[in-house]
Amino acid sequence: MIEKRLVTNALAALLGAATALPVGKGSIPRTATGFKAPPYYVLTVVDVTADGAPYADEHEDMEVVYQVTSVSGPVPGQSGTYGTLEQAEGMADKARTALLGRDPATGLWLHDLGIPDVSCACRELEIEPGATNDPADGIISYVQRFRLGLTPA
Repeated sequence: MIEKRLVTNALAALLGAATALPVGKGSIPRTATGFKAPPYYVLTVVDVTADGAPYADEHEDMEVVYQVTSVSGPVPGQSGTYGTLEQAEGMADKARTALLGRDPATGLWLHDLGIPDVSCACRELEIEPGATNDPADGIISYVQRFRLGLTPA
């Protein structure tokens, strides 16, 4: 059976490494002294389904839907700045490339999930509702949902 927490940890690490931005698993990313200021991503599990054999079978395939919320905010180190739709859309573009990008020469994913004994057979954008806040708020979030199809390797 594929352990979902391992998938979540791997996906958060992939997104953080590929975009060079903090990723919170289910909440705002934290530091030793509190919460990170935007910009950052929040990764949330939305849905999990299993195909084939019962859960006790070690060869169970799994599909997981993750929501990636891009949260824009002030430019670090620059006072008087604020989050913009441009920044949120740029973050969404980076997330999309990190999760869905492929090497044109080989067809392999640009960023491997790196989960031992698990193969990612499918990655797709399930839905992209887009921006969810009023630009006057100063912090804009942008929502995307990605479906991963996993199978034991």
